[in-house]
Amino acid sequence: QVQLVESGGGLVQAGGSLRLSCAASGSIFSVNAMGWYRQGPGKQRELVANIISGVTNYADSVKGRCTISRDDAKNTVYLQMNSLKPEDTAVYYCYTQVTDKYTGIRSHWGQGTQVTVSS
Repeated sequence: QVQLVESGGGLVQAGGSLRLSCAASGSIFSVNAMGWYRQGPGKQRELVANIISGVTNYADSVKGRCTISRDDAKNTVYLQMNSLKPEDTAVYYCYTQVTDKYTGIRSHWGQGTQVTVSS
């Protein structure tokens, strides 16, 4: 079984910064992909950024303001968010696709962490 533990959300003023972290643990043989999605009030869940085999991908809305990185030794992914805007307010979900030692390729979601940006 694989667990994801997220941290780093909170309340910040517009223009501020936050760093989200997500650590994966459990029966992991390898991590194939890690990333962040978000779901704002009344909106669908959308991709923020992901990193797959070292290649990063960003939503247009966060390009230039967010940086995703990964510590392979810790199976941890980070999302550094700068110049935050009120429209970044959302629940941010960590996502990972792993090759599980026992069950093969599986996708997992974190519990979500609230990011609120005040104007």
